[in-house]
Amino acid sequence: MRYRQFGRTDWQVSEIGYGMWGMGSWSDSDDQQSLESLQAAVDLGCNFFDTAHAYGEGHSEQLLGQIVRARRDKKLYTATKIPPKNLQWPARPNSTLQENYPLDHVEEFVHRSLQSAQLESFDLMQFHTWDDDWLRDDRWLYKLDDLRSQRLINAIGISLNRWEPWNGVRAVKTGQIDAVQVIYNIFDQNPEDELFPACAEMNTAVIARVPFDEGTLTGTLTKESRWPESDWRNTYFVPENLIPSVERAEALKTLLRNWNQEHSGEPEITLLELALRFILSNATVSTIIPGMRKRSHVEANIAASDAGPLPANLQEQLKQHRWERKPTPWSQ
Repeated sequence: MRYRQFGRTDWQVSEIGYGMWGMGSWSDSDDQQSLESLQAAVDLGCNFFDTAHAYGEGHSEQLLGQIVRARRDKKLYTATKIPPKNLQWPARPNSTLQENYPLDHVEEFVHRSLQSAQLESFDLMQFHTWDDDWLRDDRWLYKLDDLRSQRLINAIGISLNRWEPWNGVRAVKTGQIDAVQVIYNIFDQNPEDELFPACAEMNTAVIARVPFDEGTLTGTLTKESRWPESDWRNTYFVPENLIPSVERAEALKTLLRNWNQEHSGEPEITLLELALRFILSNATVSTIIPGMRKRSHVEANIAASDAGPLPANLQEQLKQHRWERKPTPWSQ
């Protein structure tokens, strides 16, 4: 496992972090299996763990607290998120800070998350949604700063809406944000346009989320894929999304098959590895948080860090697979 500087902090975080959404509310999640996966990740060098109150109404935070308390021999960096009071994901245009994050709500959920995890503090506290127009009301910053002075949190971050990497650039440029979490993968390369240069300029940490495009870039989805009724993926992978996603993944498989044939004397690259190493090739990224629920996921993802960035010419070919998407009612 390789490590990177986390923005302006003095943290050295693992390139492959741990996204804990799947252990809070996805179908087929199992607590014992989740704890074993978390333990394996720590053993293999992972030290950054990202969760949220919304992941199972504090359940994922409970699991994080268990692993932190069990592994006091390691410095494990903990990140969680405050849910919007109006429970609107993503943030709705023209909504106000008061509707989403009134000050008493922010303080209440910082304490609720600490109670769920049974921790004295979180390293990073993030707003789970964001809109740059909220910068006109700076009370959110004073409240988080106050909580930081109480040593309940150590750093402040925001999580950007799906397919809106531009809608956080102004927040980064204030110099008040320690970290920004954004979707970045082979398809979603838009953060490279405005957000990443702003983060590099302001020394703001970048957490890359959804590295596998919600599963598309694992290569396991088909046009017939379906999930249990309560699984959120049924509402996300509607036909207008699932079909082109699978077709684009198939195009990447063809590219990769040709690459492996042309470089037969070198270790074969899998689609999963390609997805992670594409992100690792960008030095602005501080850490990636793939969702991991099984030990096999942990081992495969961490191996990508060991392999390092992609060859420059393969990285260049992947630029052609950029997919311009805009938020829709189903994109959440």
